[in-house]
Amino acid sequence: MSEVLADQGHADHAVLHGAAAERVAALDQRYTASRRALVHALLEADRPLTITEILAGAKGMPQSSAYRNLTVLCEAGVARRLPGVDDLGRFELAEDLAGHHHHLQCTSCGTLVDFAASPQLERALVEAARRVAAETGYEITGHRLDFDGRCPACA
Repeated sequence: MSEVLADQGHADHAVLHGAAAERVAALDQRYTASRRALVHALLEADRPLTITEILAGAKGMPQSSAYRNLTVLCEAGVARRLPGVDDLGRFELAEDLAGHHHHLQCTSCGTLVDFAASPQLERALVEAARRVAAETGYEITGHRLDFDGRCPACA
């Protein structure tokens, strides 16, 4: 499947939901309205969300249902859980659905923000991965880059 970029507009939302439904079906699960609402909340966000933030966008869904459905979405490769500097996990769409990006993480409040690295930095990371693979024998399949610091509100 080709990369589905969530930021290309609402026309691609149907494609993304279709890809999510296929992945969930591969686990012999259904792409229910609750799961669709969770994916929609993640799709509309410009950053990874806590469960509280997700529930604000998926009105009426019990927290236990949200966690249960997020677990299925993560197992299916639709979403992923990111650990934070605080005790709260944050969730976002899988990178192959939402597009490649990196994160800025506030060490004070725990906010996690997406950013796109420059082409020069991406090339340097790919070259570094190539060298590491050659030295270790690992097959590198991706990379993540997170910067820690203080957000403007905490600085």
